[in-house]
Amino acid sequence: MHSDRVKAERRLGWYLAGPAFVVMLAVTLYPILQAFVESLFSLRLTAPDQSEFIWFANYITVLTDVVWWRDLGVTLLITVITVTVELVLGFALALVMHKAIKSLRGLLRTAILVPYGIITVVSAYAWFYAFDINSGYINSWFSWLPFISPDLNWFADTWTALFVIMASEIWKTTPFISLLLLAGLAQVPGELTEAAEVDGATWWERMRRVVIPNMKAAIMVAVLFRALDAFRIFDNVFIMTNGEQGTEVLSLLAYRTSITRLEIGLGSAISVLLFICVLLIAFAAIKLFKVDLSGTTGDK
Repeated sequence: MHSDRVKAERRLGWYLAGPAFVVMLAVTLYPILQAFVESLFSLRLTAPDQSEFIWFANYITVLTDVVWWRDLGVTLLITVITVTVELVLGFALALVMHKAIKSLRGLLRTAILVPYGIITVVSAYAWFYAFDINSGYINSWFSWLPFISPDLNWFADTWTALFVIMASEIWKTTPFISLLLLAGLAQVPGELTEAAEVDGATWWERMRRVVIPNMKAAIMVAVLFRALDAFRIFDNVFIMTNGEQGTEVLSLLAYRTSITRLEIGLGSAISVLLFICVLLIAFAAIKLFKVDLSGTTGDK
């Protein structure tokens, strides 16, 4: 049974978060319901008078189209690789910031967070012009590498284009991961790591048996937030390749269907399916980490 203090803290938490939760629900629920309703119609902006209620025919069309599954594969690939690399690099940066002397911590954290403060569109254009075959400097600077030549067109091939897209994502959002993990490191009791060191545990054993288990909640939050954001990637792909060369993602597919082709019903179905995928990712992440946040208060 939970103590009265824990119950009071939970009640206070609901009182504080309740108004924001209601506002967020009111703002997001209507667009979701509107998209679902429109997905049940054969609605085109070029012929609004010919709208017809067709039940789930749009969903069948999307799910039986090879384009959906191809874009889903590309989106999952970008999500898995970027989140994995960001988690490793973010943890390393968090360790550096955690161990830094107090006089340098503020400057170090500010420097690391600079990429995350840059607007995504600006960042995407910067990376595009850096790798562009005409205006870029990457080919000339790194032409000494065996796989880079002065005439290499990074955006003419699927894998090189995806490399640039994922590299730009990793560069920009790793500081966000490091900040979340830094908060988790601050919650690890220092006496536990000191006791493990006295017992002769190596650095890796201390990380694996003491540090990481005690910051499991922070890792879950970091992975969950970044996975959901990475799965909805749009700006970098739109600016760098516009989905060409097999780099189209689900968000761009929904945009093209709704805005370019003006097929609102079909585009709404893609958006609803994208939303369902996001919910499944969130559910899988919570089940995978199995974090009991109620236990962080220290009371049962």
